[in-house]
Amino acid sequence: MHILVTFHAWLRAVLVLGAALIAGLIVHAILFGILARRAGKPGRIVEASLHQHARRPARWLLPVVAMLLALPAAPLPLLWHSGLQHLFSLILIAGGAWCIMLATAVLADIVASRYRIDVADNLEARRIATQVQVMRRVIGVIVVILTLALMLLTFPGAKAIGTSMLASAGLAALVVGMAMRPTLSNLVAGIQIALTQPMRLEDAVIVENEWGWIEEITATYVAVRLWDWRRMILPLTYFIETPFQNWTRKTATLIGSVYLYLDYTAPLDALRQELERLCHATDKWYGGVCVLQVSDCKEYTIEVRALADARDAPTAWDLRCLIREGLIEFLQKNYPYALPKTRGELSGKLDGLTSATLAPGRPEPPASRVSPPPTAATQS
Repeated sequence: MHILVTFHAWLRAVLVLGAALIAGLIVHAILFGILARRAGKPGRIVEASLHQHARRPARWLLPVVAMLLALPAAPLPLLWHSGLQHLFSLILIAGGAWCIMLATAVLADIVASRYRIDVADNLEARRIATQVQVMRRVIGVIVVILTLALMLLTFPGAKAIGTSMLASAGLAALVVGMAMRPTLSNLVAGIQIALTQPMRLEDAVIVENEWGWIEEITATYVAVRLWDWRRMILPLTYFIETPFQNWTRKTATLIGSVYLYLDYTAPLDALRQELERLCHATDKWYGGVCVLQVSDCKEYTIEVRALADARDAPTAWDLRCLIREGLIEFLQKNYPYALPKTRGELSGKLDGLTSATLAPGRPEPPASRVSPPPTAATQS
């Protein structure tokens, strides 16, 4: 008789919890069915973000909430009842942390839709997007730490562990501090980057003698997309402690430079006119700077520098290549003598030519210092 009563009690508990589970799944299907229809309409950023980020986790969370609410109606033994209640409480704590993370994800999607960084003039958008992304990562780390702490406090032995740790607080603080130093340093660096913003998303930077763009900022590292599509991964503390070049800190406009090494007879005025023609003929030129100057003199050549501005770093690179190729082609076609060449002087009599013939106006060296060409008499 006792076995029969126990079996009926277990059967009733399974039916109650099973019904709660099915009810949670039905509620999930109804809610996200409505949300999916609303998310399909244009301009529904919040609905689309909720459907994207919350659909799968809510499929587990809603049934757990339903079973926790139905648990008092399930005739289970006290040990099983307390165990399931503790388990569901842990899941709810994790669910609360997930709700906070969900809110940050939805906020990031709203910001990304209002402040687009894939347009030309995107300085303000990159500033806001960087703050949102970094703070989202930092909040995520803090929420995970607090969630784990709350979960541990639900266990009866956690207080005893805390008491024993307080008894050896000096050693524990030293060990934990040494172990958590990289994480805490990156966490503090992330907050500093979010507030001061030495770099932003899609900033053009030079790090470790490599040129690229800031592609991703996480809670612990920064991914830099290099010009040849490689990725350089650097810790957050690198951008706080190490000097680096940021080409788009205030504005994306850059001045590109082209250096040519030419002969001293190079026609500078003609080169300036050709540079202006090249700049006005391309849409890569921003329209502010178009200058050609002799920047240095070498032993055999002069250094000619052409400057032109562009709206961003990739365009500046293309503009530099276009100007360099155009000026070289212009010199090859019209002034080939202006290209670098090596000069030499010959003195003496060479097959009837004298140094006066080769270099008019220059005195001929004494005959004693010039060896005559061999003749038939001397050869014999």
